[in-house]
Amino acid sequence: MKATIALALLLSLPAQEASSPDGEGFIRNWLVLAPIPVEEGSGASEIDKEFVKDEAKLKPKAGDTVKVEGLERTWTAHKTADFFIDFLAGFGKDRGEDVCAYAVAYVLADEEMKVKLAIGSNDQCKAFVNGKEVAKFSETRTLEKDTETPEVTLAKGQNVVILKVINEKNNWQGCARFVKDGAPVKNIKISLTPK
Repeated sequence: MKATIALALLLSLPAQEASSPDGEGFIRNWLVLAPIPVEEGSGASEIDKEFVKDEAKLKPKAGDTVKVEGLERTWTAHKTADFFIDFLAGFGKDRGEDVCAYAVAYVLADEEMKVKLAIGSNDQCKAFVNGKEVAKFSETRTLEKDTETPEVTLAKGQNVVILKVINEKNNWQGCARFVKDGAPVKNIKISLTPK
């Protein structure tokens, strides 16, 4: 009942206005789909499994539902309390270990720009920008900022950033920001509404 009321309230909200990254350039507003169960100890191989069809081309909006492994999951708007998404605190109440999450943000750029997508995760992760896989990490680790920094091109207008994070045990986290010449990119906006 509470979930139904919360979903109804979420769906009745107007489309979220674009926000800025935080002072260090980290994306703080995401659409999250979680938790998705994975087989225990299989994060290194499960990172390559598509839990959602065409995962590189996801363009959800808050409230969209999808069946994953026979269970219905809902894309939820989420604002982080820190520079990273704490999936365990926000989405791991039913299950927080041996799980996968997808996080999507729509990045709005005034002009085309070559930048680096700086990401971190606990544990495995993949990152996609505009339908292309740009980074993959398939081991276990603790969260650190900027552990992968692939070069990407943001197109003028809307860009779709997808972070896929698998947790094996303990903390379940992910973070992303854009940097250029070692400094955070500030002239972008983050939206949770696809165009």
